[in-house]
Amino acid sequence: MESAEYRGTPSVIDRYFTRWYKTDLKGKPCEDHCILQHSNRICVITLAESHPILQKKKRIQSINYQISAGCSRLQNKVSGKSKRGGQFLTELAPLCRITSTDGEEYTIFSCIRGRLLEVNEDILKTPDLLLEKPSTEGYIAVILPKFEESKSITEGLLTRAEYEDVLLKRTGESKEPC
Repeated sequence: MESAEYRGTPSVIDRYFTRWYKTDLKGKPCEDHCILQHSNRICVITLAESHPILQKKKRIQSINYQISAGCSRLQNKVSGKSKRGGQFLTELAPLCRITSTDGEEYTIFSCIRGRLLEVNEDILKTPDLLLEKPSTEGYIAVILPKFEESKSITEGLLTRAEYEDVLLKRTGESKEPC
């Protein structure tokens, strides 16, 4: 068995969060999302390593939290212990739209049901955080599932091992990865 000296110490993400994955969202190949679930129920939505933005190291032109004419995720305000006022999201609620310099647009979805606690406004000022630190400073949003749904939110999501199997199947099926 390897000792911690040789393996290195686990990151904060690896230590306190469980990684869950949602692949091929809305039928779009490789547009995978990662959900980091903390033991206190809070979930952080990030791009999965296989997302085209990260895989192809695309330059980000813009990030837009304005979902429709009447709905901006930036207007989300929560208050109090029970986080009142946060927008309620379904599994396929769009969080933001990311446009790359090559004109491709990617919609990032919530992947889980819950109350939107915050969106990452830092990536609006520094979009490269998405590429450089996707699991930490480059996160998309933080969502709090309802207490009674906190155990069932992972249904339909993949574990790390299942996600790696999907990635292996993808590379086996095509000559060109996502």
